[in-house]
Amino acid sequence: MKIALLSPVAWRTPPRKYGPWEQVVSSLAEELVRKGEDVTLFATGDSITAGKLAYCIDKPYAENSGADVKVSECLHISYLMERASEFDIIHNHYDFLPLTYSRLISTPILTTIHGFSSPLIVPVYKKYDDHCYYAAISNANRHPDLNYLATVYNGINIDSFSYCGQPEDYLLFFGRIHPEKGAWDAIQVAKHCKKKIIIAGLIQDEHYFEQKIKPWINNTDVVYAGNCGPAQRNELLGHAAALLHLIHFDEPFGLSVAEAMCCGTPVIAFNRGSMPELIVHKQTGFLVQTIEEAAAAVSGLASINRKDCRDRAVNFFSTGKMADDYLRLYKHILHG
Repeated sequence: MKIALLSPVAWRTPPRKYGPWEQVVSSLAEELVRKGEDVTLFATGDSITAGKLAYCIDKPYAENSGADVKVSECLHISYLMERASEFDIIHNHYDFLPLTYSRLISTPILTTIHGFSSPLIVPVYKKYDDHCYYAAISNANRHPDLNYLATVYNGINIDSFSYCGQPEDYLLFFGRIHPEKGAWDAIQVAKHCKKKIIIAGLIQDEHYFEQKIKPWINNTDVVYAGNCGPAQRNELLGHAAALLHLIHFDEPFGLSVAEAMCCGTPVIAFNRGSMPELIVHKQTGFLVQTIEEAAAAVSGLASINRKDCRDRAVNFFSTGKMADDYLRLYKHILHG
């Protein structure tokens, strides 16, 4: 089976630091190659893969101030579509735009819908609903007007995360610095509990960071660690007493939640979106409704067996499971 994986080109695949969609595509590509599949990764020219790399965009547009996003997208997607006949199946991780080529080629397209940036994009998915194939990354993120082949949870490379049975006494926020991700809320929980908190992640909303986060940073009990790469991510996640994931939107998945549990770190999250699918309440973390409930949950962390957190991630959110699930979908699409 010849598989084409279409990755975004905002960041390198795999990303140097931030880039969740690119990270998922990279993890899938490497696992499929490990399983002996013929994989061509369509990504930026600086991307890294054990499979075949195909590209027409040399560098990520998010790292190139001179790049035009629309031009990069169109060149990148059309480059794959013009080579579509070389592949048995195309696995699209680049949102809705590639669907508009689907009736112009004979190669079937499976699209993993990583989320809906706006209700305005739904009509495109609806238009091609009877022609393309869709996979959801959580049951919570399924749109009621669309048909899905399956839900396939995002997978993480288990070997990239070290289990830590004896954490340090700090709380962690790890994610985009943006109002919907809840960094301010995490700080309030830490202050309420009189705990140190480390904030790590890409500053996506400068105004929010300057107004709501920066005034609290003192590098003693509130520390900003920056936008962390893989090694620092593993260190921070593994040694945290808990990850605070106090989201203000219905998050489709949440890679940092799976990554934290893989390190043995429980997660305290607002009970929204996919969180009940990732976290087993009172076993691998706590699902809460308010800042006050989150603060109360911190005092209950001793009741969580960190090995249970690791087992949850290994059993449900590994790259091996993700690749096996997608291989079943490829075969179903091609052979029924």
